[in-house]
Amino acid sequence: MNIFLETERLVLRAFTEADVDHLLALDNDPDVMRFINGGRPTSRAAIQAQTLPRLLHDYPCFGTRGYWAAEEKAAGLFLGWFELRPLDDLNPAVAELGYRLNKAAWGNGYATEGSRALIRKGFTALGVERVTANTMAVNTGSRRVMEKAGLSFLRNFSGDWPEAIEGSEHGEVEYELTRTVWEQLP
Repeated sequence: MNIFLETERLVLRAFTEADVDHLLALDNDPDVMRFINGGRPTSRAAIQAQTLPRLLHDYPCFGTRGYWAAEEKAAGLFLGWFELRPLDDLNPAVAELGYRLNKAAWGNGYATEGSRALIRKGFTALGVERVTANTMAVNTGSRRVMEKAGLSFLRNFSGDWPEAIEGSEHGEVEYELTRTVWEQLP
């Protein structure tokens, strides 16, 4: 197993081709996908042709990937994934934070724990100067994770949704955390 990062309760490891079934289950839970695509199912073919290649992509400026499978450390259960990827493949300065966890993992602090660990890794080892994260304005759970991870609200904006989903009429929000602010956090 190619481990990228460990926390007290999580292992973040590189995705492999063998993760298709995990991703299929995750992306076919309507509650998990509510704020992503309105809860519509994702086909195995789409996971294999679109999702997995994105998760397996290496970023030259990081010298590693930008997406990691999240497993519960004690039992090895697949919980979902975390993202910390540069917005420019060749420049590590600005990285996007993201996460998608299965419902069984919700409410246990995993999203905050994994996000904080990735932010620390980004600022201390990957050359990141600014972390950004976006979600739908109505996604209060994700917004709370961003705040608990140290990010601050930056702006509201209207996204370009190919198909409107419930809540998209309220727009999206962007949060951020700079290295300078992070260094001053308790």
